Amino acid sequence: MIQPNSPSALAESAMSDPKPSPTFLDTRLGATWTSDGYCEFLVWAPAVSRVEVKLLGEPERIVRLIPEAHGYYQGAIEDVPRDARYFYRLDESKERPDPVSRFQPDGVHGPSQVSEVSSFEWSDQDWRGLRLEDYVFYELHTGSYTAEGTFDAIIPRLPELKSLGITAIELMPVAQFPGGRNWGYDGAFPFAVQNTYGGPEGLKRLVNACHSQGLAVALDVVYNHLGPEGNYLADFGPYFTDRYRTPWGQSINFDGPQSDHVIRFFIENAIYWLDDFHIDALRLDAVHGIVDRNAQPFLALLSSVVDDFRTQNERRVHLIAESDANDFRTVSPRAIGGYGLHAQWSDDFHHSLHSLQTGERNGYYADFGGLKQMCKALQSGFVLSGEYSEYRHRRHGSSAQNIHASQLVVCSQNHDQVGNRAFGDRSSALLPLEAQKLSAATVLLSPYVPLLFMGEEYGETAPFLYFTSHGDPALADAVRKGRKEEFAAFAWKGEIPDPQSEQTFLRSKLNHGLRDQYAHRGLWDFYQELIRLRKTLPALRHLEKKYCEYEICDAAGALLLARRWWAQEQVLAFFNFDIHSAHYSTPYAPGNWHKLLDSADPKWLGPGGTIPQEIADDDYFEITLQPKSFCLFSGIRQ
Repeated sequence: MIQPNSPSALAESAMSDPKPSPTFLDTRLGATWTSDGYCEFLVWAPAVSRVEVKLLGEPERIVRLIPEAHGYYQGAIEDVPRDARYFYRLDESKERPDPVSRFQPDGVHGPSQVSEVSSFEWSDQDWRGLRLEDYVFYELHTGSYTAEGTFDAIIPRLPELKSLGITAIELMPVAQFPGGRNWGYDGAFPFAVQNTYGGPEGLKRLVNACHSQGLAVALDVVYNHLGPEGNYLADFGPYFTDRYRTPWGQSINFDGPQSDHVIRFFIENAIYWLDDFHIDALRLDAVHGIVDRNAQPFLALLSSVVDDFRTQNERRVHLIAESDANDFRTVSPRAIGGYGLHAQWSDDFHHSLHSLQTGERNGYYADFGGLKQMCKALQSGFVLSGEYSEYRHRRHGSSAQNIHASQLVVCSQNHDQVGNRAFGDRSSALLPLEAQKLSAATVLLSPYVPLLFMGEEYGETAPFLYFTSHGDPALADAVRKGRKEEFAAFAWKGEIPDPQSEQTFLRSKLNHGLRDQYAHRGLWDFYQELIRLRKTLPALRHLEKKYCEYEICDAAGALLLARRWWAQEQVLAFFNFDIHSAHYSTPYAPGNWHKLLDSADPKWLGPGGTIPQEIADDDYFEITLQPKSFCLFSGIRQ
């Protein structure tokens, strides 16, 4: 009998209407300990006619699994050591790690290890998660965030992030990848926590510590492809399809023959992270790379399962899509044909801000660059909502009118937008301090969910480069070639750092000591104040597009006025994106206005300014903003 909260039951329930799904067995995939001390193995392997478990050690044991319906093989084995290592032997010839391995202690080519009955003691029983409206994301890469590059090394830094105002850390993918250096998007074992990071127990310690600090944890998961090295799934069954291609390799079989079982695999993976590791949100990598023509697509099934999990466990858990499609259906309810995901990234917001600040117009920045696009990104969330895209040479996107503000995640930089530059240069390398503060204010005072990329808050100077540690020389060469071809559209010049070099990885590690140096500390304090204002002012805390107005208010087209309100409180924010001073005046600004923050103030290492602290109701509202600066006022609605 399927247990009502088990991943198998959730997967089956999601796929049961209107067409019954295959009968799933009453145990979850992989190796699982039973209550009577047996280790139960379950693997989907329709591509072979015989599956055996090869238990390594002294003595070595080979146990044949029993074939079940739909290509599953199952068996319960007694006297299995708690940390036993094993392979599956397919048709008495190939030896392969478990597709649902939960730990690969020797890497992607080594044996799988049975996850020992965990003695981990969670202390987060009262934790129920956070609303998306309350998220302030901090994206980090486990391997380069600290010198040690482990989950445990992150824990001592959590109080610092908490004091900054961060409410959620977002981990780049931790599924087992080749070697010890990788962004994580070459993961070959979706269920196995990277061995060099600290394995499954290390991740649990980190999540538990975050919850003790009141921090949520989001995890980046990759369901659009698997890494090429160590990827043995095709030996077991039709996990992949040749009908479609992705930029990263074979496409996952989400809508072809036997795709129900592939969907089950990934749905179980999602619930595994939420249930076994208490993860609060899953960031779904590049969902535009998932091709699924099924009337009940994978993403909708996944959101249905996760919504059931939320209800049954009384926890706020979220699915957040990365998508460059600008498709409102991503977060639309399933009942009206949407996928029912809870939020998505807005690439348009980043592209508008980056191109406006840097002047870059190459590649996908061709569609951006003016304050008009930035203004629309702030008001709507999408810039391209069906208009012609110069970069794509076609129409692109749909309207974001019905997307709630809390369903869009925005940033001025992230791992993609930094690391996919030829030299991994951050905003700190591209922009002077005043412009960095201006970008921070644009993101953190927006009506959307903000995301910071590790080190951004103090102006980290180390690049974030693309790094790998593939064991296959031919694959390593292909990666080098592919990176050069990818950068051609941006016309970047110079020798691209070798992704395979350990030095490329080491150069990408953060130098946390910078935070206490003069200018860096000033920037950190500035970020902290912006987040504090965001959390404490009702007009900024409530994320509602209908309570926001944005307009370009100077002839040069470089001064943006933002007005946000809630109940009787309102705020005015002025953003000067020009390299020259900007003047604003109007007799029509009724109310008494109090200056809350001026980025040009010497307190924030600015050049100083002339904006008054108070503007009375009977005064003519007139201010002059310094180049690349912003100013925030609060007042009472008249």
